[in-house]
Amino acid sequence: MESIRVKICGITRIQDARAAVEAGADYLGFIFYPKSPRYVTPARARAIVEALRAHQEEEPGPAENAKSRMPELIGVFVNAPLDQILATLETAQLDYAQLHGEEPPETLAELAGRGYKAIRPTSLQEALDLVRRYAPLGSPTGPQLLLDAHVPHAYGGTGHPADWEIAAAVAAHGPRLLLAGGLTPANVAQAIRTVRPWGVDVSSGVERAPGQKDPTALRAFMARARSARG
Repeated sequence: MESIRVKICGITRIQDARAAVEAGADYLGFIFYPKSPRYVTPARARAIVEALRAHQEEEPGPAENAKSRMPELIGVFVNAPLDQILATLETAQLDYAQLHGEEPPETLAELAGRGYKAIRPTSLQEALDLVRRYAPLGSPTGPQLLLDAHVPHAYGGTGHPADWEIAAAVAAHGPRLLLAGGLTPANVAQAIRTVRPWGVDVSSGVERAPGQKDPTALRAFMARARSARG
């Protein structure tokens, strides 16, 4: 069975980026929404990325070792103008943009496979409508869609769980779905068994404080996510 992908989001420090890579993360997420407690500037994200790449080059390890792999890098945006998104991707040397606001399909289409939409549906019908509108415009090889909890006036990172029943229905429609919202080492295995997503996304569930990851929690989350699909 295909291995579950894991995205560690809300990276603000190089030591957390390294810990996530050592735990085996497939994706690292940087948040460019100024109201988030995990906000980083494009310059700060670039400094973390460059330090991480330099560290990987110094200590590459065996080629078959997952810990030696450089993860793909994702910028999280909320209602940012397209030119700002593109400039940030270039400055911070990122692979994908995650659109976490009310961005229209046209914005995603302009990213030409370098982006995907985060949705926070309130009902199954709304979720399926969003899947039809946004999933075909997502990455051709990476994430196509992310499903997060619906929390009024918030754009993720709240620690509230998503509706797993709705998420399972979305996953059953076939998009490469990242499940987010309230995931922790304690519940990620059950979430994966229930929803059957392509991948999972965690931020607050592996933190000591906003923007400060806990290496022990990172390792536990990764181990339980991998074993749930194994």
